[in-house]
Amino acid sequence: MASSQEYLDFIIEQLNILDDVSYRKMMGEYILYYRGKIFGGIYDNRFLVKITKSSRQLMSDVIEELPYDGAKPMLLVDDVDNKEFLYELITNMYEELPTPKVKKKN
Repeated sequence: MASSQEYLDFIIEQLNILDDVSYRKMMGEYILYYRGKIFGGIYDNRFLVKITKSSRQLMSDVIEELPYDGAKPMLLVDDVDNKEFLYELITNMYEELPTPKVKKKN
């Protein structure tokens, strides 16, 4: 099941307290970026974030979920109405996220 544009719009609106959130549509789902680093995505209308030390600490009671078959587990963000929590979660995760690889030009 692909994620809906409406759910993406809702999550992006909840993240409007962050200054540089973007997304890319990929096979019916959405990859989410903060300041150019992937921090999570929308999968089957679920907001999932990467597992980092910070995300694990802030959401210690959350069960790991697979965004799709064969993927690495992620954490389900169920407190999507709490903008302050979302800000704290994503800004704390940022330093722990890998820097994007630079693509070589042919």
